[in-house]
Amino acid sequence: MDKIQELFTRIPDEIDAVLITSSVNRQYYTGMRSSAGILFATRQKTYFLIDFRYIELAKKTVHNAEIILLDGNGKDLLQKIVQNHEVKKVGIESTHLSVSEYIRFQEFVSPAELLFDNCVNDAIEQQRMIKTEQELKIIESCQALTDLTFTHILNFIREGRTEKEIALEMEYFMRKNGAQDVAFSTIVVSGINSSLPHGVPSDKKVEKGDFVTMDFGAAIDGYRSDMTRTVAVGQVDDEHRRLYDTVLKAQLAALDAVAVGKVCSDIDKVARDLIYGAGYEGCFGHGLGHSVGLEIHESPRFSSSCSDVCQPGLIMTVEPGIYLEGRFGCRIEDMIYITPAHEVKDLTKSPKELICL
Repeated sequence: MDKIQELFTRIPDEIDAVLITSSVNRQYYTGMRSSAGILFATRQKTYFLIDFRYIELAKKTVHNAEIILLDGNGKDLLQKIVQNHEVKKVGIESTHLSVSEYIRFQEFVSPAELLFDNCVNDAIEQQRMIKTEQELKIIESCQALTDLTFTHILNFIREGRTEKEIALEMEYFMRKNGAQDVAFSTIVVSGINSSLPHGVPSDKKVEKGDFVTMDFGAAIDGYRSDMTRTVAVGQVDDEHRRLYDTVLKAQLAALDAVAVGKVCSDIDKVARDLIYGAGYEGCFGHGLGHSVGLEIHESPRFSSSCSDVCQPGLIMTVEPGIYLEGRFGCRIEDMIYITPAHEVKDLTKSPKELICL
């Protein structure tokens, strides 16, 4: 079944149409990336309103919708579609539509009612949670390139290199070897900066005894990968090694705990309890992981507040970390896939034992 028609099986019967305006969901349902466009789907037919910049590409790429040149703001086109299909209620992407856009599109679909709830949005998120075989293959390609980048950068990192230089080399290597983009802004932090979970690469030079934490990924066809590795430059002291070993133990324990039917918050608790029990309470302040796909952070999440259940088709990160404010920190992150056979497959192949360069 076409994805957009499958969406209608997930929402109440009284919803006659859905309005999709976000770039990520447009791509999910059409297979085409664009910075603009309106996807309007009724239960009978789907329409893709796209401007001149993308009309030729849309005609070649989109096969599950009628392509209509968007000349102007689309009001007349939408009203005509609403009238032709006798649309009464239109569902929206509540997390993507601003208040001003809601007001504008309410006028555009008049006299139909533009719903003001999370119903359709929640159904889209539930649908996107479960990755298809095609999505899995693309994400595996992203991760294979990310692993290759890690192998490459180990020969580049040395005392005196700056965080910026390392990050730029990683991004150049990924793009040179097939990435269309980076999955997100590459994180490279060293020494005292490694206590910043989402620190920005700076002009700080790597020094002997530093941890260097790298959080990065590649993007291909809009899909993304996400991994983190922490390495040491030269030898590290016992305190650094104990912290690293604790993070690694927490990650391995969490990976082992993932299973179909397990509640996401319980997976987070496995890693958190181990880290806190080792004396690092309060030093692991983010969630254990998140789903990855067309966006780098998708639902569900391995966090203390997520009640979703692990199920086949999920691609999740498992990324515990310990951060000692003003001193140093460490994170280790893999992406996993829960197979239709209920097995947990680690998509990340790079070694995790502490590497001292």
